[in-house]
Amino acid sequence: MRGLLKVVAVAAIALGMAGCTAMPQSGERWESLFDGKTLDGWTPKIRGFPLGENYRDTFQVRDGAITVSYDKYDQFGERFGHLFYKDAIRGPYRLRLEYRFSETHPADTPAWAIANSGVMIFGEDPKGMAVGDSFPVSVEAQLLGPAPGQTRFNGNMCSPGTNVVIDGKLETTHCINSKTPSAPNGQWHLFEVEVAADGTVTQKVNGEVTIVYSAVQLDPEGKMANSKPLVAAAGGKLMLDGGTISLQSEGNPIEFRKIEVLRM
Repeated sequence: MRGLLKVVAVAAIALGMAGCTAMPQSGERWESLFDGKTLDGWTPKIRGFPLGENYRDTFQVRDGAITVSYDKYDQFGERFGHLFYKDAIRGPYRLRLEYRFSETHPADTPAWAIANSGVMIFGEDPKGMAVGDSFPVSVEAQLLGPAPGQTRFNGNMCSPGTNVVIDGKLETTHCINSKTPSAPNGQWHLFEVEVAADGTVTQKVNGEVTIVYSAVQLDPEGKMANSKPLVAAAGGKLMLDGGTISLQSEGNPIEFRKIEVLRM
């Protein structure tokens, strides 16, 4: 009897240990980058203004979301802006957030910028940006909603100061569209970016893969953003394994919430 009890006890302990090791594997530890109440940990850089100056409260927190607002602007005036997270993030990782475009925008918002925003990844340190820079050297995981007279796709890839590889080909075109139709304005949508260990980047909107690319690298010609100093500082090295993350202000009010990262 004692022998039987001993066997049962050992088996129970073994099962308990197996359960303890299995639990962390089934749970994903997502880290929130936004506390839902303040802009703590985030720094604005708006064209024409120094790093840290939040011109006319472009970036605000309302109802648990980071809001890009032009309520205090007389006109947009191409004051393109970005809100940078405090730490650079390197792969592999997954980033997810929810976004919602406003159905209204400033009267002088360029037609291409209507319902147009994005999440900048693989970005440069904003401390190196000039006051007049419109965009950081980065990859823009682009978000597009419907706009009058335009055929729109969503979850695209744009590359200010960078190039990527798609289907084995180096792409130097500034923006590459997905085949995913633009999602309705005025509604919340889920956006995800995964940067794999091998450098493959997968973007998703509402769970659907929109575009896949890899080998993110600096553009040695600096066509769309001034990447040449970064290339020089890296000793000619072009490949990127990560960088800053920022939320874009491109002329159309938009909200971002539930911003989380999973480091893999």
